Amino acid sequence: MTTAQTPRPSPETSALSSAPSPASTRFSGRMVAALLALSIAQFLVALDYSIIYVALPSIGSGLGLAPERLQWVVSAYAVFFASFLVVGGRAADLTGPRRLFLGALALFGLGSLAAGLAGDQWLLVASRAAQGIGAAALTPAMLALIGTAFPAGPVRSRALAVWGAIGAVGLAAGVLIGGVLTAALSWRWVFFVNVPLIAVTVVLALRVLPAGARTRASVRHLNLPGAALFTGAVLFLVAALTQAAVDGWASASCLGCLAAAVALGTAWSAYDRRPAATPLIPPALLRVRSLAGASTMSALYMASVGAEFFLITLFLQDVWGYGPLGAGIAFLPLASSVVAGNLVTGRLAGSWGIRRTLATGFAVGAAGLALLGLGTGGSDYWTAVLPGLLVSGLGQGMAFAGMYIAGTKDVPDSEQGTASAVLTATQYTGGSMGLAVLVLVLGDAPAGGAFGRAYALTALLALVAAAVALRTLSPRTAVARADAGDGDER
Repeated sequence: MTTAQTPRPSPETSALSSAPSPASTRFSGRMVAALLALSIAQFLVALDYSIIYVALPSIGSGLGLAPERLQWVVSAYAVFFASFLVVGGRAADLTGPRRLFLGALALFGLGSLAAGLAGDQWLLVASRAAQGIGAAALTPAMLALIGTAFPAGPVRSRALAVWGAIGAVGLAAGVLIGGVLTAALSWRWVFFVNVPLIAVTVVLALRVLPAGARTRASVRHLNLPGAALFTGAVLFLVAALTQAAVDGWASASCLGCLAAAVALGTAWSAYDRRPAATPLIPPALLRVRSLAGASTMSALYMASVGAEFFLITLFLQDVWGYGPLGAGIAFLPLASSVVAGNLVTGRLAGSWGIRRTLATGFAVGAAGLALLGLGTGGSDYWTAVLPGLLVSGLGQGMAFAGMYIAGTKDVPDSEQGTASAVLTATQYTGGSMGLAVLVLVLGDAPAGGAFGRAYALTALLALVAAAVALRTLSPRTAVARADAGDGDER
């Protein structure tokens, strides 16, 4: 750690600099093992959001599901993930992140096994919901563990950069892995593949992650009634968006879910504001400008560049007639481009700072989405799809890790779990909103023109995210001063 007399670089500069100081960013052997465990878990969380897409037609055939029912196989994961994230974050802060991490891994693994064995729609949807709840607890626990396993400053920021990049790769690689497993084995293996990875992660976690402590006071302060009200509100909100995509915005199911979301949200707000209440989300946390900006970008990220997984898969299979394996292989350049984007970020952030780097990443992502929209009128993968995949993947790699670094850099260590939960909850809620709107834009039988309009919408959202980055994040020099002050206090 640096002393009070030795200024240290800002988190984003030191995390991603192309020529870091060996002494300031070197990981110990234990840190490497801890980062491996956390990265595998992050890969699984991201993977299970995107791996399902190319398997959907096979799932529908195997279980006899209509297309509108298939959407719930995707949405059950996202709905319960978004609904339980803040509860998981608060639990990580109050009861100990390693304990929550291990329990969440167990639930995620059981959900994966049950989904692979499912013989009907309802067991599959329930299993996906269990996966979503497990992922909701895993994500804030991982961020909190990074905060405790890696010292503040360059080492922690570098760990965050690696962890975030693995998440972006998981999103991109999910479609490829899903296509290969579905074609070579069956759709059930898109779930079974999680089990051995979880076993390896548990073994590593027990050996290298810091244990932490739980107190009876911490459990009492979890505010379970407030957590239940908040979770119900988010659950019904995301369910309303999903039903809007299936039955329309004016349907009874959509309006009923919206009404329930408003009622529960109002009740939660009133309950949390009582003088004797322990707020689920501390009011001071909501006033952190960098967290608010990063949360907005997180929602826009999944509604824009994150939505291309859905659009490209649907376009390749339904319009061009690709099979699961062909569609999965078509995504391979995207996964490679995401990795390249992270490396480009390493060279840019040292001189530009995280604000300009994030804005550039979203702008590049918008350009890639625009290219994909232009390509919907073509018929050749190499000219109509590949250029957009490469450019949009570059933007994804630049934006994903940066959002978490920007959103958590000004948050106290004791509230890192809650802050990361807010970030990821807005991300997947934004993704559900984007999916609902895109389904409406595409219509019942989408063709090239409808896909062009959908890509134009996602490109616009990515540009809005770039503007948010420039508007809400502090210049690099100001962040550096705050970071140095933190180091002094420590």
